[in-house]
Amino acid sequence: MTPPGPAGRKSTTREPIIQESEAPEPEATRRDAGTTESSRANRGWWDRNADEYQVEHGTFLGDDRFVWGPEGLDEVEAELLGPPEELKGRDVLEIGAGAAQCSRWLTAQGARPVALDISHRQLQHALRIGGSFPLVCADAGALPFADGSFDLVCSAYGALPFVADPRQVLREVRRVLRPGGRLVFSVTHPIRWAFPDEPGPEGLSVSASYFDRTPYVEQDDEGRAVYVEHHRTLGDRVRDVVASGFRLVDLVEPEWPVWNTSEWGGWSPLRGNLIPGTAIFVCERD
Repeated sequence: MTPPGPAGRKSTTREPIIQESEAPEPEATRRDAGTTESSRANRGWWDRNADEYQVEHGTFLGDDRFVWGPEGLDEVEAELLGPPEELKGRDVLEIGAGAAQCSRWLTAQGARPVALDISHRQLQHALRIGGSFPLVCADAGALPFADGSFDLVCSAYGALPFVADPRQVLREVRRVLRPGGRLVFSVTHPIRWAFPDEPGPEGLSVSASYFDRTPYVEQDDEGRAVYVEHHRTLGDRVRDVVASGFRLVDLVEPEWPVWNTSEWGGWSPLRGNLIPGTAIFVCERD
């Protein structure tokens, strides 16, 4: 979930968007949504929207960049997984991989990534672009790997913003990590929940309680969720990490860079220069 920007490399392997019959606009509401409903809704949403997403944002994402969020913070500069020279030979799980751009970058560093996503259509885009690493279609709350399979786990806006029980995901990640392994994940900065999701001045005034954890749900005319996003406060996220058996090493809040003049959804230079948009949690398994 990263916006278009000037640092991306345009892919030459794009395919046309599949045109589907127009469906009625879903209703946006705030209501409870459990684990099963959230998983089903978001799998369907990403399957339906993967083509448009990859075409619209493919230039920014490139085929083999590793970007942590809309600000454009690149792992080449951030080294949150460690120095690139130390990635060689490491087993890495990417959760919420989409078209697996991050896994391609990891492969180029000599790592051995596995790209996992809940959306089959997103992984078809990963196949289209290509790569020598495994692709796995699965729910992050039930990882299909043996205990201690990986040295590192990473997730750039994948899974955690969309799940009803983040601790279930974090416990699964801890299970598949080897002792001393590292987890790095990025999510929308929790403070954004209190502001309208607008890139202009209207997105600068508080319109909701930061402490209201009621999920954001888009539902069809029969009340079935077709998209769900869950809110956790910053304190919630820290407690989730610690309660799941991790040690929080760092919390990164990227500043908006001068070069990034693009807007994507609620992210923009105007808002990015005033309030944080992304929170990146760097964690280690004790």
